[in-house]
Amino acid sequence: MRRETQNVLLILLGGALVKIALNGDYLRYVKPAQQPWIIIGGAVMLLLGATAIVRDIAAARAEAKAAHESEADTEPPDAHGHHHHPARSAWLLVVPVLAVFLVAPPALGADSVTRTEARLPSSASSTSAAAFPPLPAGAVVPMAMNEVVTRAGWDANGTLNGRTVQISGFVVHTGGQTLLARLVISCCAADAAPVTVHLKGGGADRFPSDTWLRVAGQIVPGTATEANSYTPDLVPVTVERITAPKDPYEY
Repeated sequence: MRRETQNVLLILLGGALVKIALNGDYLRYVKPAQQPWIIIGGAVMLLLGATAIVRDIAAARAEAKAAHESEADTEPPDAHGHHHHPARSAWLLVVPVLAVFLVAPPALGADSVTRTEARLPSSASSTSAAAFPPLPAGAVVPMAMNEVVTRAGWDANGTLNGRTVQISGFVVHTGGQTLLARLVISCCAADAAPVTVHLKGGGADRFPSDTWLRVAGQIVPGTATEANSYTPDLVPVTVERITAPKDPYEY
């Protein structure tokens, strides 16, 4: 690959990293804590690319001046009497970089859930039930999906029993069921794993997959088991369509 191509790729890739870090698109790939590192990495690439371009321009001008002074301003042929030409195919490497720069891929959604078995969040014990603290007071308690699933599967105190919780997620239709799902990541989208609840009624089945909903309802005790991949039943009280959040993952 010629130096010119390398320098342009550095500039484009660095610019793409800075762009997605500043406009929030990076949240489709990694945790919020990674933003400073993405900005730093992109800035370093931009600096390296710009420095290399400036140095190459200066070297080319010096070479042209020397050639002019020696009246040898034509390119000499090689051993076979031909001139060298840049490898145009190398510029094809710019295409995927431009794709990231101009069109950010969407966050993972329903298709990822149907291809990956739901699991209990890593914060839960894998061997025995645990005692969880009581939920805050209030008629409706907003909660993260992974906390609801964890308590439904392993809470020895039954703190969800009889309580109305509010969760948000996207619709997944699979096996004749309507699920509400979130993807939990530890570092980046590559390690994403789904947590799901089974919506029992409430009219959620009318929404297509990947529709984001805010659902308030009650978990049916004892329905989150290893046999159903820790997917508890939730009886909705209210179902509200919402806009997909800027940060679609849980942690």
